[in-house]
Amino acid sequence: MPLQDWVVGASIYLPPLFKAVILGFFIWFILHHLLRDWMYSGDIWHPTLMDLSLFSLSVSAGLVILVVW
Repeated sequence: MPLQDWVVGASIYLPPLFKAVILGFFIWFILHHLLRDWMYSGDIWHPTLMDLSLFSLSVSAGLVILVVW
């Protein structure tokens, strides 16, 4: 089946950056859940930008975790 070969090939040749984004998403999800009330309470000038920067830091942390591991 050609589709099965494509799916297996995609899981084997998954780029490391995509793995870092997926790992960073889970890190961001946990941090966003913990900091959500503080970010949207009015203490932060622009909570969406804070959330975006938190996501980029989480992806960077995910890449560091993958490199060290």
